[in-house]
Amino acid sequence: MQPSGARDTQLRESNSQKVHPQPMEEAANQNPEAVEAMVSRIFTNISSLKSAYIQLQSAHTPYDPDKIQAADKLVISELKNLSELKHFYREHNPKPVCVSPQDSRLAAEIQEQQSLLKTYEVMVKKFQSEIQNKDSEIHQLQQQIQEANQKRVKLEKNLKLRGLSAKESENAVDENGHFSMDLTPELFRSAVEAAYKAIHDFSKPLINMMKAAGWDLDAAASSIDPDIVYAKRAHKKYAFESHICQRMFSGFQNEFFSVKHENSAVTEDSFYHQYLALREMDPLDVVGQSPDSLFGNFCRSKYLAVVHAKMEAAFFGNLDQRNYVMGGGHPRTAFYQAFLKLAKSIWLLHRLAYSFDPPVKVFQVKKGSCFSEVHMESVLKNFIVDENEEKPKVGLMVMPGFYIRGSVIQSQVYLTGVKVTE
Repeated sequence: MQPSGARDTQLRESNSQKVHPQPMEEAANQNPEAVEAMVSRIFTNISSLKSAYIQLQSAHTPYDPDKIQAADKLVISELKNLSELKHFYREHNPKPVCVSPQDSRLAAEIQEQQSLLKTYEVMVKKFQSEIQNKDSEIHQLQQQIQEANQKRVKLEKNLKLRGLSAKESENAVDENGHFSMDLTPELFRSAVEAAYKAIHDFSKPLINMMKAAGWDLDAAASSIDPDIVYAKRAHKKYAFESHICQRMFSGFQNEFFSVKHENSAVTEDSFYHQYLALREMDPLDVVGQSPDSLFGNFCRSKYLAVVHAKMEAAFFGNLDQRNYVMGGGHPRTAFYQAFLKLAKSIWLLHRLAYSFDPPVKVFQVKKGSCFSEVHMESVLKNFIVDENEEKPKVGLMVMPGFYIRGSVIQSQVYLTGVKVTE
C-alpha cells in the first residue's frame, strides 16, 4: 500500500506525459536503406526540376514556343514526382501524434491543392493565349482568302474585257492539267505582276539590313527624293521600291537590256525559247553553269547598280562580295540569292516583251505628273483628295507601265501630298 500523497503525485506525472508512436530515429534505424533511397530520389528529382526550369528559362531567349511548351511539361512532371514522393513518405512514415492530427494533415492537403490550383491557373492562361494566337492566325488567313477572291474577281474582269469566256479559259489547260504556254497578253500581264512582287519582296530584306546596320531610314528615303510628302511614315518603303525599280528597268527598252553581246540579231522565237528555258530553273544554278552568259552579265551589272558600295560595306563590314561579283563571280550568299530571284523576274519579263511582234513597249511616269487612271494605278487604294485641290501628283513610280497589242498595263505610282482613310 502506498501513501495517498505518493499515489497522487505518481498519477499527476503519468497524466502529464504524452503518448508517441515509435520515434523517427528508431524507425529510420530499422530500415536505413529505404530512407537513404528516399533521400537519393528526392535529390535526383530536385536536380531534374532544376534542369527543367533552366530549359524553361533558356526557351524564352530567343523565344521558342515549342521549346517552352516542352520545358513547361517537364517542370510539371517533376513537380508531380515530388508530390508523389511526399505522399509515399507520409503513408510509410506517419507524423507523431499531435493534439489534432486530422487538422494538420488536412491543412497540408489544402496547401498542396492550392499549389496545384495555381499551376492549373498558369496552364489555363497559357491555353487562352494559344487560343488568341490561333484566332489571330484564322483572321490573317481569312484576310488572305479575301485578297485572293479580290484578285480572282479582277482577273475575271480582265478576261471579260478581252472577250474571253470561262469556257475558253478552261481550254487553255492541257490534258495533264498544266497551263499551255501560248504567247498571250495575259501571260505577259502575269509576268508584270510577278516582277512587281519580286521588287516588293527584295525591298524587305534590304530595309531590314539597313535597320540592322543602324541606318536612318528617314534620311535614306529623303536621299532618294527629298520632296515627297508621305501620308504615313510607313509609306517611305515605296521610296526604296522605286529605287530598285529604276535601277532594274534601266535599259529595258533595249533589245539586249544594255548587256554586252556577240550576236547582232535575235528572233522573237529565240527570245521566247529563252523565256521558257529559264522560267522553271533556279537562277543560282543558271549563273553557276554559265556565269558569263547574257543572264549572268545582267545579274552582275544590276547587282552593282542596285546595291551601293557604302550600303554593302555597312551590311557586311567589307566589300568582299562586291569584289567577287566585279571579278566575274556569283556568290552563294543568302542576300545574293534573294537578289537573283528579283533579277530573274525582270529578265523573264524582258524576254517575254521581245517575244511579241511588235515588241511590248515600256513607259515610265515622271515625278510631278498629274494622276491619270488610264495609264496609272495608285499603290494607295484608299487615298482621298480635297475638292478644292487640283489633281494629285505622282511622287514615285514603283513599277513602269506597258503598251501591248493596243491595250495598256498601268504603271504603279505613289501619289504625293494625298491623305488616306483608315
